[in-house]
Amino acid sequence: MNLLYPRLCVACGDVLEMNERHVCTRCLYHLPKTDFHLQRGNEVEQMLSAWFPVERASAFFFFQKGSPFQKLLHELKYKGQKDIGIVFGSYIGSDFVLSGTFADVDMIVPVPLHPKKLKKRGYNQSECIAKGIAEKLSKPMETKHLVRTVANPSQTTTFNAEERRRNVENIFAVVETSVFEGKHVLLVDDVLTTGATVASCAAEILKSAGARVSVVVLARA
Repeated sequence: MNLLYPRLCVACGDVLEMNERHVCTRCLYHLPKTDFHLQRGNEVEQMLSAWFPVERASAFFFFQKGSPFQKLLHELKYKGQKDIGIVFGSYIGSDFVLSGTFADVDMIVPVPLHPKKLKKRGYNQSECIAKGIAEKLSKPMETKHLVRTVANPSQTTTFNAEERRRNVENIFAVVETSVFEGKHVLLVDDVLTTGATVASCAAEILKSAGARVSVVVLARA
């Protein structure tokens, strides 16, 4: 079967070895990791702290236009390659286990899609990433009580920071606040640009008494 339908690296197109999944070892080695999870007060934490009282925050990779990583994100988000999200979530979670980062979180919560977009795409790419992280950290993933209530326009690159903030203002809601009461929530998204989307999610979660929010994203734009 591998002779007829070889498994290829999504990034470079080379044939994968038996122990490789979706991305070859060489491409993984050259992906632009940030190591922000090892740095207190890193640039993602500083950015988000201007929006809300974030506990910890990290982006795993730098996003670079035209890079193999951009192709990986495109395949994950638009081409149905949801397993890429799970695989990268596992990589992230493994690094967190080794470093002890986010060891005290109580649950993993992916940034939700609106039901219409979820039906059209068939899956939530942030949920795929969160699933890989949750499995490695041995933490529950919560997907039912933070919901997207408004199908707002996409956060296009033509939006400035203020337009992005208005675009995601009041578009999320918490179904049952008691679920997050006294909990340390790790909020997961795919790409961080201005922080407006995760800040809008965090604002709703933080309405629950005693809730705390940390954030991890796959890539920092």
